[in-house]
Amino acid sequence: MAVKLDHGDDLAENHEINVTPFIDVMLVLLIIFMVAAPLATVDIPVDLPAAAARQNPRPDKPVILTVKEDLSLAIGNDMIARDALPAALERASHGDKEQRIFLRADKTVDYGDLMEVMNGLRNAGYLKVALIGLETLPTR
Repeated sequence: MAVKLDHGDDLAENHEINVTPFIDVMLVLLIIFMVAAPLATVDIPVDLPAAAARQNPRPDKPVILTVKEDLSLAIGNDMIARDALPAALERASHGDKEQRIFLRADKTVDYGDLMEVMNGLRNAGYLKVALIGLETLPTR
């Protein structure tokens, strides 16, 4: 006597890909990139006004440091030696290290040379630096 048991093994095979785990992984990666992207930006502690922006009010007697094409330095209209920069800044700012120093350079001055001047400003204790550019009209 042969008994045939039917256990219901006639289930249809499912050939579809389950994308739910894939979507979960993609959402986690999206969140990671959304959190990590702002941390990857560069913060440079220099106050750079935009050239086409509205002009800010200027101080009565700004301290303007100029780097000429031949890398000579001038504060106002007075030429100074590079090693005399801290003493000249002290005289021009009347000892106020919180005063903003306006830095302008010829467009042919190398970036590394400009950074050396900015390092000299920082070493002298002047941390507020504004870069001066040629003012242009806003383009539309």
